[in-house]
Amino acid sequence: MGRGLKNCLLPDRVYQKMASLDRVKVLVLGDSGVGKSSLVHLLCQNQVLGNPSWTVGCSVDVRVQDYKEGTPEEKTFYIELWDVGGSVGNASSVKSTRAVFYNSVNGIILVHDLTNKKSSQNLYRWSLEALNKDSSPTGVIVSNGDYDREQFAENPVPLLLIGTKFDQIPENKRSEVLTRTAFLSEDFNAEEINLDCTNPRYLAAGTSNAVKLSRFFDKVIEKRYFTRDPSQMTGFTDRKRFNFKSLHYD
Repeated sequence: MGRGLKNCLLPDRVYQKMASLDRVKVLVLGDSGVGKSSLVHLLCQNQVLGNPSWTVGCSVDVRVQDYKEGTPEEKTFYIELWDVGGSVGNASSVKSTRAVFYNSVNGIILVHDLTNKKSSQNLYRWSLEALNKDSSPTGVIVSNGDYDREQFAENPVPLLLIGTKFDQIPENKRSEVLTRTAFLSEDFNAEEINLDCTNPRYLAAGTSNAVKLSRFFDKVIEKRYFTRDPSQMTGFTDRKRFNFKSLHYD
């Protein structure tokens, strides 16, 4: 399970213990306005963000994760959630500015607005930009064809797909939207969570969403600290370059 850090005064010995915790870095990527800041606040503080604002550059919050909770291997880690702002524009200056946040990343949360099909489509570009931080993800073609999913199957960086504003989808459209997000999940070889960031119950302990979230963070920690095969260690230093020739998106 995970828990957030409240803004409060703590004894020095507690701060010393906190400083000694190992940590992992998780990017939170997606179009402006999809609710990344609200999501991060909910994940870290277990509270609804009352007055969300646009993120300029990057905002970082911290979540405490009990890795393999309830087992002899249980250990506490920090999860640093890096909420990266900006648009998917092709301006090289924008991309180069964001690239500084893509170093030494251990996991990626891809966030899209379930009521905005374009924000879902743009997740391909966001993932390409992060996974190929030294290149410009141009020429991505969205069509009804297929592309090689094996590229993401071989990706060592754990991914999680989160759809926001679930409450705003009309009842008669939910089946259609969820079918579309299931394709996205398959394309990225990632589990999916759909929620409303203004309702903490979507991530309440014991729910399927909470289980998926904890499983994702455990996977990120596992690959960062407990994977023996160096080729499976996460990080972008020696990773493959990803390139989609054709993406299917209905």
